[in-house]
Amino acid sequence: MPNTNGHGPERAILYSRVSTDEQARSGFSLAQQLEALRDYASREGYEVLEEVVDPGQSGASLERPGMDRVRDLVAAGGVSMVLAQDQDRFSREPAYTYLLRQEFEEQGCELRSLNDRGDETPEGELTDSILDQLTKYERAKIAQRTRRGKLRKAREGKVIPTHTADYGFKFNDERTGYELDEDHMPIVRRIFRLVGVEGMAMHHVKKRFDREGIRPPKDGKYWSKQFIRSRILDDVYKPHTYDELKGLVSPEVAARLDPNKCYSVW
Repeated sequence: MPNTNGHGPERAILYSRVSTDEQARSGFSLAQQLEALRDYASREGYEVLEEVVDPGQSGASLERPGMDRVRDLVAAGGVSMVLAQDQDRFSREPAYTYLLRQEFEEQGCELRSLNDRGDETPEGELTDSILDQLTKYERAKIAQRTRRGKLRKAREGKVIPTHTADYGFKFNDERTGYELDEDHMPIVRRIFRLVGVEGMAMHHVKKRFDREGIRPPKDGKYWSKQFIRSRILDDVYKPHTYDELKGLVSPEVAARLDPNKCYSVW
């Protein structure tokens, strides 16, 4: 059992983070991270002082509510280790991870992850640094390939599917295009009629929908004026003529469009 003072087990903080993009990927959930961290702390005999989570937070910055909490706890003293599943949970930038490591070491606290590859020798630190840079390079290559794939799909006139379709639409079976969601699209049409034809303020539209008991999007409790405004400003809800669109898409996509119909832009 880890012990430096002879009066009990060392104390650890368990830290887990997931970005917005990662939330839909398997293996990145906060619950899965915490379960692995608890198992490690239990096996090694650490007392868990606190479990800190950063949901929907990017690793490109250290300015996160959960990380602020971790740094405050370490600064208060008595913490032996801050543990995460992977080093990139602390930060996507090796320089930020190094900053945290130095900051915590001044308080007698170790920064550790379950996928640590080196050791505390200069050689081990060099190994970790090199592998961190290789990981960063691979992420950049993946992002580049993903961007190229998205551009290709867009030029082919296909929708790039996200976690959920825009309100009032649903994905087709191939998830390459939109189809009308007949349950919700009438509400979108009503928003345009109330604001555009009847001249009703968006705040009054919100109050009317709340009063009528119309269910808001994303299982919310009340309608949002910001959501109503975003529907009005989003090109996916506006009709565009063939002449407006033919300059935005490739000739192959334009050839498939009906010159007598209107289309939306995603």
